Amino acid sequence: MAEETGSSRGPLAGLLVADFSRILAGPYASMLLADLGAEVVKVESPGGDDTRSWLPPVRDGVSTYYLAINRNKRSVALDFKDAEDLALARELAARADVVLENFKPGGLAKFGLDYDAVAAANPGVVYASISGFGSTGGAALPGYDLIVQAISGLMSLTGDPDGEPWRAGISIFDVMSGMQATIGVLAALRHREATGAGQHVEVNLLATALSGMVNQASAFVAGGVVPFRMGNAHPSLFPYEPLPTADGELIITAGNDGQFARLCEVLGVPELVDDARFRRNEDRTANRAELRPRLVERLRDKGRMEWFEELLAAGVACGPINTVDEGVAFAEKVGLDPVVLVGEDGAAVPSIRNPITFSATPARYDLPPPGHDEHGKEIRAWLADQREKGIQ
Repeated sequence: MAEETGSSRGPLAGLLVADFSRILAGPYASMLLADLGAEVVKVESPGGDDTRSWLPPVRDGVSTYYLAINRNKRSVALDFKDAEDLALARELAARADVVLENFKPGGLAKFGLDYDAVAAANPGVVYASISGFGSTGGAALPGYDLIVQAISGLMSLTGDPDGEPWRAGISIFDVMSGMQATIGVLAALRHREATGAGQHVEVNLLATALSGMVNQASAFVAGGVVPFRMGNAHPSLFPYEPLPTADGELIITAGNDGQFARLCEVLGVPELVDDARFRRNEDRTANRAELRPRLVERLRDKGRMEWFEELLAAGVACGPINTVDEGVAFAEKVGLDPVVLVGEDGAAVPSIRNPITFSATPARYDLPPPGHDEHGKEIRAWLADQREKGIQ
């Protein structure tokens, strides 16, 4: 399909992805694959992806949630309850290099679109399934990111020590699961390249959550310690949190003894470096209640941006607490060019750049997020043409 539609750039050019996923984790994964050149066909129900109606905010009447995760794709609406549409869905899966889905485990079996059925017709397929709690004991559980944040323990780590647990500001495990699915697909494609065999790749939000909580999960499984929320404080480092200045808070991180020494030099308290209570990181962490007021006392002499410039110049990692617009502006300031325009000039949609930079095969930004069934006729015609030519 890549040659037929003119989308031939990128390291994954020539790969066809049949994307039966919706909402966030699956569409994010398929967008990452599409950015790298894969031809992604977004298969939607007659009602469309749920995120089309998740608004506000909107841009030109379209949900910005939907716009965030669906560039570089083509949309076809297929009703699996309709025999002709279901046949087209099966044919698309049979021709795809990658099938991506996030139905409830087993939910596609009744349509003949589960891994076993697709692999019988397409043995080389890389079939990726994303679920909330896996395909065994947790198969029936609803896979919402917020629920996984609660069940995994993340919410017990987020918020003030004496306050209520909080969710993260984004659906973090959906996003991370989409990334894990992308890694799994790429690894399985490499395996297929070497052996000719496809396989079933499974990712679930809870396993992603436990892996993604890294040091906090390890505190329990390796150390027998159950961590709890500490607000913005770090359990193993100090300073590594917001500290008040004359006009607002500034994140200051001293990840090693050298950074702490430079921090003390800039603040004009070099004597703290030789204080036995603060000499090493473990000392500073154990005695943070004594150290924090000493740092705060000096930081109140100037505003956060003035300290930001001085500390950065001295090699101390720090940063202001920005709003999202300020975060985008800062990325622009440091030359990251975070915003790209996707599509033709007249209908281009602003989007956040793919975070990976390639020296030879850059990400593409050819197609704006598609309208519902925008490419339905095109995709149906392409499938018919492949049948007529006898192409398997």
